[in-house]
Amino acid sequence: MNKIAIQKAAKRIRPYILETPLLYSPFLSKATSAKVYLKLESEQVTGSFKIRGAFNKLLSLTSNEKRHGIITASTGNHGAAVAYGMQKLNIKGTIYLPNNASAPKVEAIKYYGPDIEFYGDESVDTEIRAREVAEKKNKVFISPYNDPEIIAGQGTVGLEIANSLPNIDAVFVPVGGGGLIAGIASYMKQGNHHVRIFGCEPAASAVMAASIRAGKVLQMKTYPTLSNATAGGMESDAITFGVCKRLVDGYYTLTENEIGKAVFIAITKLHKVFEGAGALPVAALFKNRKKFQNKTVVLVVSGSNLATGDLKRIVCSA
Repeated sequence: MNKIAIQKAAKRIRPYILETPLLYSPFLSKATSAKVYLKLESEQVTGSFKIRGAFNKLLSLTSNEKRHGIITASTGNHGAAVAYGMQKLNIKGTIYLPNNASAPKVEAIKYYGPDIEFYGDESVDTEIRAREVAEKKNKVFISPYNDPEIIAGQGTVGLEIANSLPNIDAVFVPVGGGGLIAGIASYMKQGNHHVRIFGCEPAASAVMAASIRAGKVLQMKTYPTLSNATAGGMESDAITFGVCKRLVDGYYTLTENEIGKAVFIAITKLHKVFEGAGALPVAALFKNRKKFQNKTVVLVVSGSNLATGDLKRIVCSA
């Protein structure tokens, strides 16, 4: 992945997405003794960054591919983004979801009217099934992360950050399949050896960090997490793995309690709703704040699609 591909993606998707705010946070800056900025993908059209990659992929399809329709797999945010894109571009398709997909995210997908199928309890199993069906029916499969066009689309987050703020020391990014962090790192690391990129994962599903340590993509058991948007494994041939191995400087894993506290801080101190995955960078910075004193830090808030039940539990237990 290179800057040119990401720059092309930015031009291609510009009519369909928001250039989200990069806001200085006085509260987080004082609390961590750093200069903290929030890249609010939580304010994006469908409530997460996923719309960037979805549109870049859909807009890259040939007329024939569009006529045949597409198939994708998702834990929720990618599915909503693809469904929205299909509605806008008049493309038909089916979205495969794991059986345990978040109910609010399923409803968000249904709102845009695509066909929906449920399969498996692990997102990687859902992806494998969806890819098999796509190949059998001669349809394009759109991976949530394992696709150069998807990664380039997500990389436009890094482009916007770099264009908005000079001299960044560190960027904290939520990690699931790795599409977002692979795109951001691909853009921001080229020509800038100073900036450091850190992945943030829930301890219950820290597949990328474990895979990097092992030197190969692991198929490992994961557990339910408030950060459901990053939950589950990766396909064994995930191209994001190599990018992350080469460009990401380190990983932070967060407990469910730490993630919940970060969501609560967002609500009560920042007056924002962050979903569990979106709160991972906040939790990671608080946990490691001594390392980043007097540094300029960007926290990528990946989404705002927090289930009502999760919100109620977090507020009531605080």
